Amino acid sequence: MIASEFIIREITAKDNLEMAQIVRDVIIEMGAPLKGTAYEDKALDDLYANYKKPKAIYYVLEHDGKVVGGGGVAQLDYYKGNICELQKMYFLPIARGRGLGSKMIDLCLKKAREFGFDQCYLETIANMKAAQKLYAKKGFTEIKSPMGNTSHHSCDVWMIKKL
Repeated sequence: MIASEFIIREITAKDNLEMAQIVRDVIIEMGAPLKGTAYEDKALDDLYANYKKPKAIYYVLEHDGKVVGGGGVAQLDYYKGNICELQKMYFLPIARGRGLGSKMIDLCLKKAREFGFDQCYLETIANMKAAQKLYAKKGFTEIKSPMGNTSHHSCDVWMIKKL
């Protein structure tokens, strides 16, 4: 299987159920807490509607007509600065290790620049080492404390990138 067999496109309402399940399954697979993570986000069950607002977009990764991952950007919640957040970037195993995470981040950061954001913030969990390595490769640097209020109090790694 090659990366060209995968398609990145904007989310549609019909993708909501699959994407919510992917996020929850990957959180469980990675041994991350269910409380204080995206697992319990109310917006997770209707990502399509949640990203239909100014300066926000969510993409899904599709393979053979099936959603296998996604990621998006939106204004950082409860933060007054011009900073977006890379949000809900989760891929099933079939999509990992193929350079698709890198492509998804590039697309999200391109859109964040088009939206006029100055920086991009993200949160993750310490045991998600492969994700952290990818974020660092993309120019994100670790910071000492969280920004805004995402309600993800179980996330213990915070990173930022100037756009």
